Amino acid sequence: MAEILEFQYLTLSLGKERYAIPVGRVLEVVEHSRVTRLPRTASFMKGLIDLRGKGVPVVDLRLRFGMSETEVTRDTAIVVIELKTAEGQTVVGLLADAVHEVVEIKAERVEKAPSFGAGPAADFLKGVGRMDEAFVLILDIDRIFDAEDTDLAAELAAAEA
Repeated sequence: MAEILEFQYLTLSLGKERYAIPVGRVLEVVEHSRVTRLPRTASFMKGLIDLRGKGVPVVDLRLRFGMSETEVTRDTAIVVIELKTAEGQTVVGLLADAVHEVVEIKAERVEKAPSFGAGPAADFLKGVGRMDEAFVLILDIDRIFDAEDTDLAAELAAAEA
């Protein structure tokens, strides 16, 4: 079973680009709901959502990647993932323009992330997958956030527990 999950990815959109997250890291996908803004947090930290009685910090991936803020539409979704922290793991929601489907991308269809001209974005990528004639940017979830970000997310989640 673990071998099968290794090649399965949940695809999502940020702007016109497709991104992928390993299915094994995704807990669930929820519709966009009211986000309670927190004072004095990074601009990409949108706030907290209530997920079955627990506060889950939500991050706007577009802002984290230096893009414009996510415009909330009927397709906007929150991908709830487990994020590795110094203390273990915490649950975080990733705001995306749209969530699509689970796809299988075999290792031989994944290329190394470009280092030339990609700038800081290359730090967030595990690789670039090929799907038919299109590319899918495979995210390295644990590298998207630095230690300070993950500590903040863990503190926010713990404060709500």
